[in-house]
Order: sequence, then structure tokens, then C-alpha cells
Amino acid sequence: MTKLAELKRHLKPGQAYRRADLARWSTSVDRHVRELVESGTLKKLSGGLYAYPKETAFGPAPASDKDVVTAFLKGDTFLLASPNAYNSLGVGTTQLYDKTVVYNHKRHGEFQLGNRKFAFRVKPRFPKSLTKEFLLVDLVNNVDQLAEAKDEVLKRVAERAAESDQKRLRRAVREYGSERAKKFFERALRTGELHAA
Repeated sequence: MTKLAELKRHLKPGQAYRRADLARWSTSVDRHVRELVESGTLKKLSGGLYAYPKETAFGPAPASDKDVVTAFLKGDTFLLASPNAYNSLGVGTTQLYDKTVVYNHKRHGEFQLGNRKFAFRVKPRFPKSLTKEFLLVDLVNNVDQLAEAKDEVLKRVAERAAESDQKRLRRAVREYGSERAKKFFERALRTGELHAA
């Protein structure tokens, strides 16, 4: 078996790899990677980052965002989010964004990985998965970046806050909210309590 075939044997369809990962299985990693990219076996996503597309009935499928980001960050401590997720909250956001936000502890900045845009944001804390409470707090943290009318959206967020699980929302505000978000929810929850009384 050739060294190139040996390297290829280790590749799993749908996975993303760093050059360093591939170097474990090759003595001439740069030459082998170049040959695999030229033959279409590997797809270059960015400097030193590659994906092995999975063959499907509709043609090759790219690696998942989760796999690409795991390879890019060399670890899986991150949260994938998108402003599109706010649309599920029923607060009047309807725009679609072509950017995925990656909350993590290592990298900050905008990166193009393959044909996808990722906005890496270093945060001290973030949940393991997206919850309704986290999304409400995250929306207020990022309201200035949205295309919708800010005041209308915030009014609806305040209404949703009043209907939410107060304990969970307060915890999300405490752990993930900016100073502005903390003040906003303090007001919204106090008003909600007055209306409920």
C-alpha cells in the first residue's frame, strides 16, 4: 500500500482535519495533502484546515459546522449560535443571516472556513446548548447588530421575559448578560411582577 493510500485509509467521510492531524499518518504531509486536494479527496477550508466530504445521493456533502469548528479550535468547548435562532423567540426578528457565531475561549474574529463565514467571539461563559433564556439574553447583548427596529424588538423581549421561567431567566442574565442586558432584564422582570400582582 502506498503512503498516500495509507493516509487516505485514516480519513473519515464528513470529518474536518488540521494539517497536524494528517501529519500523524504521513511522512510527507504537505505533498500528500496537495495530492489529496488536487484529486478532490480533501477540500481546503482555510490555511491548514481541510475537510473530507461525505458522498451522498446528491453529491459530496461538506463537513458539519461542529466538526469544522472542532478542528479549527482543536477542541469542542464552544457554542454554535446564529442570529437566525432569535427568530424562534417570537419577538419580531425575521431577518436571515449567513453567519454562524462561535462562542469560545480561544479565538476572536471573523473567519471564512470553506464557503461558510464564522464569527468567533471569546466569552468567559456560555451554556452547553442554546436555551430560550440564553437566546433572550444574547439577543439583548447583540441588539445593535440586528437589522430590525430595536425598540420594537426590545418591547417584545420584555413581554417574553415576563412569560418566561423567571428563575432560569435570572440565572441566564446573571451568567451571560452584558451590563446593559442586566439593567434591561431587571426593569423588564420588575415590570412583569407588577403586572402579575
